[in-house]
Amino acid sequence: MKFNAALVMSRLAYAAVCLALAACSSSRPKPADIPVVSVLQDVRTSWSTALGEVNFPLVVTAREGRVALANSEGVVAMLDAATGKDVWRLNLKQPIAAGVGSDGQQAAIITRDNQLVVMRDGQVQWRQTLPAQSFTAPLVAGARVFVLTADRSVLAFDGSSGAKLWTQQRTGEPLVLKQAGVLMAFKDTLITGFAGRLVGLNPNTGVIRWESAIASPRGTNDVERLVDLLSPTDRLGDSVCVRAFQSQIGCVNAQSGQGVWTRAAAGARGVSGNENVLIAGLANGVVQAWNRNNGERVWETERLKYRVLSAPLVTPRGVLAADDGGWLYVLSLADGALLNRVKLEGSELAAAPVLAGERYVLVTREGRVTGLQLP
Repeated sequence: MKFNAALVMSRLAYAAVCLALAACSSSRPKPADIPVVSVLQDVRTSWSTALGEVNFPLVVTAREGRVALANSEGVVAMLDAATGKDVWRLNLKQPIAAGVGSDGQQAAIITRDNQLVVMRDGQVQWRQTLPAQSFTAPLVAGARVFVLTADRSVLAFDGSSGAKLWTQQRTGEPLVLKQAGVLMAFKDTLITGFAGRLVGLNPNTGVIRWESAIASPRGTNDVERLVDLLSPTDRLGDSVCVRAFQSQIGCVNAQSGQGVWTRAAAGARGVSGNENVLIAGLANGVVQAWNRNNGERVWETERLKYRVLSAPLVTPRGVLAADDGGWLYVLSLADGALLNRVKLEGSELAAAPVLAGERYVLVTREGRVTGLQLP
């Protein structure tokens, strides 16, 4: 399939508008007020720092006690997860479209003019011009850098030199989301999302090893047929669980490529889980938990109904999720009961919460970065 940049750009913009409408429609009922919450799980701020406004699909990457993140105007930072202090910070002076990928040493972003930029120790190592836009953070793993572009191609580059190693392209539905997709490492397999299918690739050659359908395109127009897989995903052992935009969630055995289960669950944010449950929010703010092994419903809570929620993060102390009004909620893993809520310094989150060492790191759209502890 020949890539028509102008056509895809216009369709990407259209898809982005539809995504915004799905989350923030003026017809959305007003959420019920939440009375004073009896604090059953303490939340403590360990550190806080400023980054700068974030209006692209940021992915915060935590590796080796470091946190890689960036703002929209081109500032890329590597922070110490324990203290929040800069390990290094670099201003590329180029607006960023996707990032940040990191292995704890190198960091990679994609600029709005389709440049892949790889950095180490606060210096640019190399750049490569990509053939298409990308909204998914690059993956830095195994001395290579992998990129998923908007024309449903995966590209691999040598981590040291930037030399292109291979390209794998798939035809598919014409629309893609202006939102981070799936690109992750599993043992000796590269896992990505092509439309509604989770796909395992040989990271050395790009050859497809297996495919597993999470959702199939349905509907009478391109928007209704949009089923891209979303970040964040959740991996535990051989189990990889993922959401398809506004349609399904499901889990796959990533060793064999066999689907384990899928369930209908309309939502626009990724998933999180542990060895027992998988947690995801619905488009209407209802939060649901499924048995990770068989997909049976464990519980659901309407306590946050009609709020626009971030992707969740499952922790040993509870489920973290934030709304677009700047409130962070802690929900019980047992039944979804509200254990605490905390006002953040800013509005909605720019990325899903992540665990970095012993801190839970949150980044707001205004660029306030906070490291939390749940004692």
